[in-house]
Amino acid sequence: MTATNPLACDGCGQPAGLEHIARRLRRLESTTRYRPVHINTLFLGASSPISESEFLYAGKFEAEAGALLDAIGLSWSGKMPESVLADFQRSGFFLTHLLECPPEASSANAFAAQLAERVPAVLVRIRRSLKPKRVVMFSPELETVVAQFSEAGLGCPLVLDGGKPFSLGAETSDSSRRRLRDALFAAGVPVG
Repeated sequence: MTATNPLACDGCGQPAGLEHIARRLRRLESTTRYRPVHINTLFLGASSPISESEFLYAGKFEAEAGALLDAIGLSWSGKMPESVLADFQRSGFFLTHLLECPPEASSANAFAAQLAERVPAVLVRIRRSLKPKRVVMFSPELETVVAQFSEAGLGCPLVLDGGKPFSLGAETSDSSRRRLRDALFAAGVPVG
């Protein structure tokens, strides 16, 4: 007899069928191609976007991806995606998410529970593998786990917006982006 229960995905902890794993591997390949050797600033969001066009490493720069590039002052208009991603990498920037796959939770409470379950694994990854000089949390959904990150002893500063994650959605205001740029500048990160 063959097992019909899918395994848990290593990037999000959700049950993973073949399609889920294939999508995870494609995104992992794109992300790894532009991972800096030494991570200056790790941008940590709540969950990977559903749409490929919003996934930074897919090179379309819509929604979250475009908002992040705008916030750090990295111009992408009229440039080849590979060039933009190479500039992001050379700056020592790396983007990841607490849930590295789009969420499949059916409610806000279920999504919050998924995020909370992933915190220990992500903390280990940050300390042992990524080893950034600073972690910038963005996504309002991460507000429920900020305390865990603050108390975790990451070995680097946690950059927040007044004690909360920065907001970098497509609807993010210019003042929100400016606060992120100012926080990075204050931390000694060269931003445009």
